[in-house]
Amino acid sequence: MRSEKEKMLAGEMYDARDAQLVAERRRARDLLHAYNHSLEGEEEPRARILRDLLGSAGAGLWIEPPFHCDYGSNITLGENVYFNFDCVVLDVAPVRIGSRVMFGPGAHVYTATHPLSASERRSGLEMGIAVEIGDDAWIGGGAIVCPGVRIGERAVIGAGSVVTRDIPAGVLAAGNPCRVIREIAE
Repeated sequence: MRSEKEKMLAGEMYDARDAQLVAERRRARDLLHAYNHSLEGEEEPRARILRDLLGSAGAGLWIEPPFHCDYGSNITLGENVYFNFDCVVLDVAPVRIGSRVMFGPGAHVYTATHPLSASERRSGLEMGIAVEIGDDAWIGGGAIVCPGVRIGERAVIGAGSVVTRDIPAGVLAAGNPCRVIREIAE
């Protein structure tokens, strides 16, 4: 029989109230509390916390506190990734972010989702769908990246956008729902 965590990571319906998942979220919140209350200039303690929290991260990672996530362990980051203040990553499914990606303040990435049917929601089960963001992308402040979305390399997502479907590489996209505005030069 598969564990609730295995179901969660496979994108299947799972019970978020499972004891293992609750313990892992609590661990992440404790690490985030320490990170979000650390002082400017405490680079080594901050780096240690992020190593303990995240699945993997390349060199040059910079996350402005406060930062919030569900587990942290399902987040994979390339090199030189920057998160501005108040970013949220709901990582119940894998979140893969390339190198040199920038997030404006208050940007959110969601993998968590719930059944559309009210009777299914009453069960308390939920699911997640992975998100991927390519190298050199820029996610504007207050943008929301929804479950299952892939954003191509060099794409720019305008501030306040709600990204509900895949965005190709090398474009400026904005709006609610987010749509391609035009191609952008390399």
